[in-house]
Amino acid sequence: MMFSGDTFKNIRVYWLAFVAYWGIILFGYDTGIAGGVVSQPYFETNFGLVNADGTINKSKDTEVSSNVVSVLQAGAFFGALGSAPISAWLGRKLTLIGFTIIFAIGAILTTVAGGSRGIAYIYGGRVISGFGIGGISAVAPAYVSECSPKNVRGRITGCFQIMVAIGVMISYFINLGVSLHMADSPKVWRIPFGFQLVPAGIMCLGLFTVKESPRWLASKGYAAEGIANLAYLRRETSDSEEVRREFAEIEAAIREEREARKGLGLKEAFFGKGNFVRFVIAFVIFLLQQWSGQNSVGYYAPQIFSSIGYSGTTNSLLASGIYGIVKVVATIIFVFFLVESLGRKASLFISAMGMGITFFIIGAILKTHPVVTPPAGQSAPPPAPSSKGMAAMLYIYVCFYSMGWGPLPWVYVSDIFPTRTRHYGLAVGSSSQWLWNFVVAKVTPTLEVDLGYKLFMMFATINLGGMAVFSLLLPETKGRSLEEMDIIFGSVSAESREAFIERALDHGETKSQQSIDQKV
Repeated sequence: MMFSGDTFKNIRVYWLAFVAYWGIILFGYDTGIAGGVVSQPYFETNFGLVNADGTINKSKDTEVSSNVVSVLQAGAFFGALGSAPISAWLGRKLTLIGFTIIFAIGAILTTVAGGSRGIAYIYGGRVISGFGIGGISAVAPAYVSECSPKNVRGRITGCFQIMVAIGVMISYFINLGVSLHMADSPKVWRIPFGFQLVPAGIMCLGLFTVKESPRWLASKGYAAEGIANLAYLRRETSDSEEVRREFAEIEAAIREEREARKGLGLKEAFFGKGNFVRFVIAFVIFLLQQWSGQNSVGYYAPQIFSSIGYSGTTNSLLASGIYGIVKVVATIIFVFFLVESLGRKASLFISAMGMGITFFIIGAILKTHPVVTPPAGQSAPPPAPSSKGMAAMLYIYVCFYSMGWGPLPWVYVSDIFPTRTRHYGLAVGSSSQWLWNFVVAKVTPTLEVDLGYKLFMMFATINLGGMAVFSLLLPETKGRSLEEMDIIFGSVSAESREAFIERALDHGETKSQQSIDQKV
């Protein structure tokens, strides 16, 4: 069920996720908005992409559109990497506030571009915004995961992808609305870029209403505050058995990590027993996610729909908008009803198989029923039955994506790292995501022109041959606490962990009660 006693018991955790993930709407929004903005005729004229005879300077237009789309990922790559030491030092909450402010500065620069303020303002603003988004994309899942109880952690951290899908959908419809009603004014870029400040402002203000991560507080030695925050999030008293047991488990994990790694730095964090394989998983799972084909469709949805026969601005943008709606609905259904019942491995495997099969069908139809482009000056004909069939396959494809490889890489990477290295794990995963995101964004237009129907065949092969096989090799993490991951990956034995917990309970009972009494 979507709503149960547990839902209302964890209402404060859901609120924390809701606040932290407003910034993730920006993540999705920015992936969908830029391609539509730079293709607007008024934008092309204003920023010098039109020749003296009124024709589009194709090489310059391609270069600018590619740069505007991809410099965001370049900034995000460095933001994700830099987030690890910052969040370890300042905490998850303050780090998110800082990255949100940085993002807003970049959004303002892109919005005010135009006139005497040339394309460099948009490039600079996109890089700065990207740095902010990269940091948010790395820290927000760790923050939410650390505050969530294990029985609903997959559902709550999976809300990340719902926010991404909502952001993408909003971007498609804003592009459609601006192109239909404001095509001949600077609003074609100022409204889409300026809208970024709305979710950024809501997130920044909302962060002042939530608590710091109990796991981060415990790692810094703030036991009393950590217990108080954990009790607040669980809607329990600070001395309840549930809160004491969970906090003892957190402290046991942190204490044994410190004992095992005392005096050792980044080398041990990455290459310590049971750690390296987790970083490999974090890197590879996002590499495969980016090459699943979803981002190529997401970034260039109007162009992709045009390539399968939806010619004309209204046809292609409207088909893109429907694609965005299907993605949101499918993601919500999976995250709230299926993620905790199917398990991580089964969801990833079924998702990869479904995506591969639908892409093979699209490729086969496009090969046997090639799209005929209408001559210049003629109105676009209605889509042929074969085009409608391919569009239907794309809608089914995004349903499969939304039930596995969309939300679950973030959930899985949040699951597998211990407290001390979780921010490094999320930083590596997020950096991998942005690195391959950048590569896919740069090469997709070229691949679409050069490969034609073979582009869909290529993605189908990656889905079936790479992602489905990789899914079967992953250990299952559904229903396991974050502290149990050390046992799954061989960092510590189950017997040793239980002994640590018992010692922490015996040792910490009196100490924790004294800390609470002193605070009261």
